[in-house]
Amino acid sequence: MKKIFFSTAILMLSASVIAQTPAHKAAGNKSGTIAPTVLSNQLDSVSYLIGRILGENVLRDLSNGNRELVIKGLSDRLKEQPSLCNDPQNKIISAYFQKLEAEKQAVNAKEGMKAREEGIVFLNSNKTKPNIQTTPSGLQYQVVVLGKGEKPKATDQVTVHYHGTTIDGKVFDSSVERGEPATFGLNQVIKGWTEGLQLMPVGSKFIFYIPQELAYGEQAPSPAIKPYSVLIFEVELIKVN
Repeated sequence: MKKIFFSTAILMLSASVIAQTPAHKAAGNKSGTIAPTVLSNQLDSVSYLIGRILGENVLRDLSNGNRELVIKGLSDRLKEQPSLCNDPQNKIISAYFQKLEAEKQAVNAKEGMKAREEGIVFLNSNKTKPNIQTTPSGLQYQVVVLGKGEKPKATDQVTVHYHGTTIDGKVFDSSVERGEPATFGLNQVIKGWTEGLQLMPVGSKFIFYIPQELAYGEQAPSPAIKPYSVLIFEVELIKVN
């Protein structure tokens, strides 16, 4: 709901600002075509940018909405025309977005249950493979390269390269693909990372198979990661900072 309240606040601001701002358009030329709108001063720029922000919010929060009515609603308000629909306490808007949120949560719950079941099957099968080791917490890992440097502590910062995928092979995050290592504190990441990287001497490359309990659990931090997902990370520990 924060998004729609933000949009409403911008709308109120635009009503007070843009309504006081005359349009600045270059005159049409002899051929009858209309020249581009000219932004003559700072207030013109602010007015236009507020309109852009409103458009971005509509595309994000109401992508399937009736855009002509969005434009008419904005125009009517700025011109102080009578409203076609009154909702002084945002009850209509709130009810609509609450319904969307409930539908989204229902879909996430269904997908999460499926992801949890698939994750259990995957981990039970994966732990029987050669070279897969399992810690008491359930974290599974495979040593690809064993380095000879120091091992980090949970309070250390580390610099790593990593490549993260779901169990069906979809990449959701990768410093390798970005071409730039990442640096962060081991107490600032998911539990599977905090535990796993403490097993790695500098110079090592491990593959971690992280149960949902040690990852994001019921949360979905990005569209690519469903709730209760098992995550796979190939990690190279470059240095302990």
